[in-house]
Amino acid sequence: MPHLAALGGKPVRTKAYPTWPVFDDRDIEAVSRVLKSGRWGGAPFPGPNTIEFAKKFTEMQGGKYAIPMMNGTITMEVALRAAEVGWGDEVIVPAYTFQATAAAPMAAGAIPVIVDISPENYCIDPNRVEESITNKTKAIIVVHIASQMADMDAIMRIAKKHNLIVLEDSAHAHGAKWHDEGAGTIGDFGSFSLQSAKILTTGEGGVLLCKDKHMAERVASIIDCGRPKDPHKTEFTMGVNYRWSELQAALGVVALERFPGQMAERQSMVDYFEESLSELPGISMLPRDLRLTRRSFYRYIFNIDPQYFNCEHDVFCYALLKEGIPVDVGYPPMNQYDLFQPQLSKLPVPSAFPEFFNFEDMSFPVTEKASQATAIWMSESIFRSGRDGIDDLIKSLIKLVEHQDELAQLARIHHTTHRFLDDPDWKRATKRW
Repeated sequence: MPHLAALGGKPVRTKAYPTWPVFDDRDIEAVSRVLKSGRWGGAPFPGPNTIEFAKKFTEMQGGKYAIPMMNGTITMEVALRAAEVGWGDEVIVPAYTFQATAAAPMAAGAIPVIVDISPENYCIDPNRVEESITNKTKAIIVVHIASQMADMDAIMRIAKKHNLIVLEDSAHAHGAKWHDEGAGTIGDFGSFSLQSAKILTTGEGGVLLCKDKHMAERVASIIDCGRPKDPHKTEFTMGVNYRWSELQAALGVVALERFPGQMAERQSMVDYFEESLSELPGISMLPRDLRLTRRSFYRYIFNIDPQYFNCEHDVFCYALLKEGIPVDVGYPPMNQYDLFQPQLSKLPVPSAFPEFFNFEDMSFPVTEKASQATAIWMSESIFRSGRDGIDDLIKSLIKLVEHQDELAQLARIHHTTHRFLDDPDWKRATKRW
């Protein structure tokens, strides 16, 4: 009889991991107060709940000025517009990230210049950044991915040398700290998503941290239809309505109350997981950078050795999911990403600068290896399940290590018959965000 659940064996875990988002009576009461107040929307901006959220977000994350808005893509577009990064300017972005990181510059009229990542942390590689700088480069967007942060020491040195704007895409990094400075507070701007899957959520939404007061005024003006926000109310911008609602702000205030306890719980369980996994063959964790003084756990990545397991990570993820562990293969390389197809739009940037969008000619070896063979992405819910949830994860990994022959059989079945393609669990394990 087979041992692996993917081949008909008994799964390690049948109990579901915790769901997300969580809520309690505080959320209901907060929303009810907004409903009864009659002030639901974002105008006049900022509303009282928005002011409270912004204040408490900066207290939690650090930074000087927080501007909440509709989502964590618009935050990046608006930051670039506020810094006057626009038509024909080049913005360097990593190949391993959600499509929004590359789409946001295009919305501002700029060109995303895609570069490879570092194998140590799967964040943008500073060496690739420096070699991609031209006289048209105006900004770098770094992405703090999963439980890692980009090498902000190197990035800030490069930015200072070349007089570049640094925007930290911190959608995975609520609460994270580098040298005890909050993610999103080191560069000129820090972008955070509050979308429903994120570990700090208001359903939809985003918040932009600004280091400079004048930039914060410009950002607030742009998202409030161009209304001036400077002390004399004379500096207009070409703005739009990117405000969020007071309902979202009220949910955000409650989420911030809950966040420290959730973060501590995840950290404790990650520590337990890493101690338990330290010597399992064929499996390796990304190195811990001691400059990353506090990690955040929206997602957690570890690597497998495909040669050791006789399969690549899609089959491994499927086998692990069948054991009851919520995992997937993560992002594809940006040049192979179904959600990033600028040529399908009528945006002017890909038409005017087609040489930057010849995806077939692009190669990102580190990203390709992670995305196509080695990286296993774990859900944050695993780390809110207590020790029994981590124990089940460890048992499942040990089971796959001990039954490599069945993993190889699973890989052969997949590659020769493709019989798993219609299995909902296969689609979950191999989904591309």
